Amino acid sequence: MPMELTQSRIQKIWLPNDNRPALPRRSCGPQLANSPTVIVMVGLPARGKTYISKKLTRYLNWIGVPTKVFNVGEYRREAVKHYSSYDFFRPDNEEAMKVRRQCALAALRDVKLYLTEEAGQIAVFDATNTTRERRGMILNFAKENGFKVFFIESVCNDPTVVATNVMEVKLSSPDYRDCNSTDAMEDFMKRINCYQASYQPLDPDDYDRELSLIKVIDVGRRFLVNRVQDHIQSRIVYYLMNIHVQPRTIYLCRHGESEFNLKGKIGGDSGLSNRGKKFALALNKFVGEQNLKDLKVWTSQLKRTIQTAEALQLPYEQWKALNEIDAGVCEEMTYEEIREQHPEEFALRDQDKYYYRYPSGESYQDLVQRLEPVIMELERQENVLVICHQAVMRCLLAYFLDKSADEMPYLKCPLHTVLKLTPVAYGCRVESISLNIEAVNTHRERPEEAKKGPNPLMRRNSVTPLASPEPTKKPRINSFEEHVAVSSALPGCVPQEVPTQLPGQVS
Repeated sequence: MPMELTQSRIQKIWLPNDNRPALPRRSCGPQLANSPTVIVMVGLPARGKTYISKKLTRYLNWIGVPTKVFNVGEYRREAVKHYSSYDFFRPDNEEAMKVRRQCALAALRDVKLYLTEEAGQIAVFDATNTTRERRGMILNFAKENGFKVFFIESVCNDPTVVATNVMEVKLSSPDYRDCNSTDAMEDFMKRINCYQASYQPLDPDDYDRELSLIKVIDVGRRFLVNRVQDHIQSRIVYYLMNIHVQPRTIYLCRHGESEFNLKGKIGGDSGLSNRGKKFALALNKFVGEQNLKDLKVWTSQLKRTIQTAEALQLPYEQWKALNEIDAGVCEEMTYEEIREQHPEEFALRDQDKYYYRYPSGESYQDLVQRLEPVIMELERQENVLVICHQAVMRCLLAYFLDKSADEMPYLKCPLHTVLKLTPVAYGCRVESISLNIEAVNTHRERPEEAKKGPNPLMRRNSVTPLASPEPTKKPRINSFEEHVAVSSALPGCVPQEVPTQLPGQVS
């Protein structure tokens, strides 16, 4: 007999109608039928491994695949409070080699905990992993625990690119706190040489031909892909082949104030109000003042964004994917009308705004899936102005600022304000620019009953290894200071103790 089904009130999806307990909701995206995956970074220092790790984790979390970075360098700083010099990384420093191995094992223990007990689906093991011995240890660990493994090797032999990466990122690390840049640069280049001597690149033509991997060569100039196993690995490959590191600026704004905005109605396809038309002219002036080369302008296919773009007197591209969230049966209604005519739907949306799907309409979760091609193309482009809508802008902003599914539907995206996004080393800098044209406020604050917050395990943003959901954080590893051979400090450096609370992410 066919099983009876009941429709979920919030998500409007069909579920078995029986007495079995509901399975815990593990993620914000579709459930993966495959085993959890460990992504293993490979490459010499200053090759962009942590940049790739953080950016890839931000993307995977945004599409709803719970992912977390485990940076072995953070474990090492936690174990060794005082970094003295590159001598710690010499291959003949046996005591230091023991410490580094213990740090890697501690990180792998946390990987196992995350993938087996904390609802994680992908763990990114961010370390150099430059030897076959170390990679073999990780493969054995994955085999014992039933995890898939996907290697990402970043190869770059351009000394200019390496030096730029060292200057922009590595010299600001806790290892070189209170060091002058010249001495820090010299020490870090010697650190790279310590790894260079024993570096064994991935060899997909022979030794590593059975491994699933991608080699990213010269910051994305070339790629080599081998044995992609499943859907999520193919998405990872596709994403990595679309990102670049060229300087650029992304501008996000909503259309000018619309006639429906004035009436408090959601959705629809109304035109601009008088103040909305003034904003379009002000936006034209603002864009001119930015003096941007080859600016691309994108709009939705709705009248209010197209009217706004027309005032710019620039070519623009219409994206159906940028249309506002579909409110289904609630289209062209005010919130008061929804409360009166659909009281249950009104209350359900306040309970879980990210997952809630309008009857015959969409949820924020649906919107994220619809916007994935837009994100991919934004990553490929240079300077872009996106003229869109409130819910759409929240989803795009959540990707760039690494916001959680819980935060996303409540991000403030006011009318007549431009958000200027500038990608930086491990995140994105945002500047809010009001064009000083009055407009109605369309933002609805989170209801008090919904402010209790989500289960911390359902947060989508990537976190540092210490950012566990436990109220009392337990030490992950013991101090290995007694094992470390004392070496002379760098000239111009004052060793300092690294705080046990790791620095948070750039957002």
